[in-house]
Amino acid sequence: MSKLKLGPIADEKPVKVQVELPATLHQDLVDYGDLLGREQGQSAIEPAKLIVPMLLRFIATDRGFARARRGSTLNN
Repeated sequence: MSKLKLGPIADEKPVKVQVELPATLHQDLVDYGDLLGREQGQSAIEPAKLIVPMLLRFIATDRGFARARRGSTLNN
């Protein structure tokens, strides 16, 4: 089985955000949630629960963002 970038999904206190997704992206999230659930021996993970960990991972691994953040006042 493939090794996906996301691990277990943390359950944290949410902040409500509404977003519209293209149908193709939604289907990709459905497929990803199915694969991730199977990889972890669980049922499929719903797309809404994937978005936050994916964004966190993206931001955490974006070197350009990290450099810009260190060199500016963004984190103040």
